[in-house]
Amino acid sequence: MKILFYADTVFSFGGVQRVLGVIANKFATVHDVTILSTDTKENLSMYGYSESNVKFEYISYRSSHNFQYYLCKACSLIYKRLLSGSGVGTRLYSYSFFLPSYKRLLAEKINKGNYDVVIGVHAFLSLHLASIRHRLRVPVVVGWMHNSYDALFVKAHPYLPGLKHFFADEMRRLDKIIVLTTSDKELFRQNLGLSASVIYNPLTLTPRGRARAEYHKFLAIGRFSPRHKGFDILIEAFAEFAKTDSRWTLEIVGEGPEESMIRSMIARHGLEERVCICPFTTDIQRHYASASVYVLSSRWEGQPLVLVEAMAHGLPIVSSDIPVAKELLDNQGVAILFQNEHPSSLALAMKSMAEERHWSLMSDRALSLASRFSVEETYRQWLDHIS
Repeated sequence: MKILFYADTVFSFGGVQRVLGVIANKFATVHDVTILSTDTKENLSMYGYSESNVKFEYISYRSSHNFQYYLCKACSLIYKRLLSGSGVGTRLYSYSFFLPSYKRLLAEKINKGNYDVVIGVHAFLSLHLASIRHRLRVPVVVGWMHNSYDALFVKAHPYLPGLKHFFADEMRRLDKIIVLTTSDKELFRQNLGLSASVIYNPLTLTPRGRARAEYHKFLAIGRFSPRHKGFDILIEAFAEFAKTDSRWTLEIVGEGPEESMIRSMIARHGLEERVCICPFTTDIQRHYASASVYVLSSRWEGQPLVLVEAMAHGLPIVSSDIPVAKELLDNQGVAILFQNEHPSSLALAMKSMAEERHWSLMSDRALSLASRFSVEETYRQWLDHIS
């Protein structure tokens, strides 16, 4: 089987990039796999590509500020401001969101490869494929969602603002839609009229070492991007927690545009000796194995890889009560959930976990739960959906 993954950024640190690498490399052990990327900064040392059979091709959408460009911009503005709920408006935006010249270029590139399956990685790339589905000589075209329904359409600054009707109309052209949770599957059905299937992301690394309670360390991992990972909530909560505890520390592994803001919060609370920020690393296992509890403070998530990775190292979890956390962790005896976006609720959860007498039992359960998210199982589910 010839399989094409269509993606944007491939050679950078991130959960989507990592899971794409694991899935593509697994498929490439048996099938002919290519990744078509808009990211031309090739670095095959990342995610095991240098040792796999995955091939790479690249596509560049050069911006040309000509008449067509400005016409499309005008169409987009009219749709978002006036016509976002109408059929006419949806057709208008379908013309404008992805330039006709780009559509021709992408369709020609894909058809030239004679693929059996094409998979769009993320909502935007899936929309690209949906817009040219009628031009593609490909038996199966798939949209692979990596954000939750709420992140796409509901949260304060959604990824697809005002585009729910457009998304629903376009995505029904695809042969398959893959989402990460059963709650998203139901929301896609109820609110978009779209049939989707659930495939959980697998464990994407090999654990090295096991967490221990006596380290007295909370761990959080993620990019310092606006609001998403809730590190501002985490710092406020840890500051409250630290007023009654002198042993536990907090380590955050990450980089990004809001790092300076988070560092300022740490300094304002006088926590420089108890909160450490470390850069991203390819040896992330070292951080998991030297912690005691993993904290997911995110305001929203699709299916965060860090949860399974943390549990694979025996880490109990403190998590916001977002839908994916409830689905994966609730009633499993591995986690304490707190009220999303409430630092005081998180502080109480951290206090409860720090005083937890059954840490070892929770750690054992975490290891057992993580074992369900194997690459082999995920691969089998993908084959069932695209064969």
